[in-house]
Amino acid sequence: MKIIVLKFGGTSVGSTERIKKVAKIIVSYVNKKYRVIVVSSAMSGVTNDLVKKSKKLSKEFSKAEHDVLVSSGEQMSCALISGRLVDMGYKSRSWMGWQIPILTEGNYSSSRISRIEKTKIQNYIKSGGIPVITGFQGVNSEFRVTTLERGGSDASAIMCAKFFNADKCVIYTDVEGVYTTDPKVIKSAKKIKVISYEEILEMASLGAKVMQPASIQDARLNRIDIHVKSSFKKKTGTRITKRKNISQPKIITGVSFSKNDAKVTLVGVKDRPGIAASIFKPFSINNINVDMVVQNISANGAETDLTFTIKAQDATKSEKLIRSNKNLKFRNLIIDKNVSKVSIIGVGMITTPGVTFRMFNALAKKKINILVISTSEIKISVLVKKKDIIKSVSTLHKEFGLDN
Repeated sequence: MKIIVLKFGGTSVGSTERIKKVAKIIVSYVNKKYRVIVVSSAMSGVTNDLVKKSKKLSKEFSKAEHDVLVSSGEQMSCALISGRLVDMGYKSRSWMGWQIPILTEGNYSSSRISRIEKTKIQNYIKSGGIPVITGFQGVNSEFRVTTLERGGSDASAIMCAKFFNADKCVIYTDVEGVYTTDPKVIKSAKKIKVISYEEILEMASLGAKVMQPASIQDARLNRIDIHVKSSFKKKTGTRITKRKNISQPKIITGVSFSKNDAKVTLVGVKDRPGIAASIFKPFSINNINVDMVVQNISANGAETDLTFTIKAQDATKSEKLIRSNKNLKFRNLIIDKNVSKVSIIGVGMITTPGVTFRMFNALAKKKINILVISTSEIKISVLVKKKDIIKSVSTLHKEFGLDN
């Protein structure tokens, strides 16, 4: 009998009425002769509420107890789903990470699943049971509860699919699948039927709110196909798979954007070996992610101007790190928060010349100035003024035929 992993997000289990719909979806797969493993997130809003409570009690709430606290949301939703299935006449029970156990490694609040003990769950599904497993959590080597990064229930589902050799992994959410861009911003956005791991990873890391990048990476490394579907509508979703499984890839699959960026420019930095490393070392130590980097050498070769982007919320801390860096000398520091990043993504650009020209030319026709450029094998990103971001997304979405 085939095994399928079904993961339900916070909005899908956000109320008792929605949990009734979730139970019906689960039963529909049982009726198709699947052995079903369910992974659930907490009900929408519950985790945030628990975090707020901890902050009211302590500014530096214990990291270990924080994970115990926030993991309780999934316990509640799993009990509700399982209870509903039992009421419908099916054998089901909730399973917490420590009961299986799901073993993790790494720090509290950002651990990764290293192994899942299979025996208990395998025996349970063989007996006809439907296990409903808490996502987002596991236990470490000291048998303390740990949580994954926010959105980690996707990772829980993917790792369950890996360790239980599932035939399918379906992520149920409040959207019908992955879109060419944010449909709330661009009304002409279209649902993508199939997309590669690499493309969705780029889209997620660039701001598309589909899945956590770490979860997509887990799926890619373990070659697990993911189906993203809506729990509210009976429609075909998006399949995430290996690049070679896509017979006719489009030149551009999607347009992503982010509004939470800041541009940092160091003017007149002494040009010497190791200067870039000395600038970015404090950023690494303080877990500040540096994205686009551009370096310009002066005419005399003695100085360089260095421009890079960070998240806007890291701007103040970044300025302090730069100004307190005793190994760094520069003439001026400019930080601009009035910027946004737009990117085009597609495996088709690997074999298609002229994509860069088309992108830059389309933006130029709309009088949109490009501030910084960054490229990879399947992505081109540019930084523009924040006021131009929606116009940029709309222009590129139309230029590469994604409106059609």
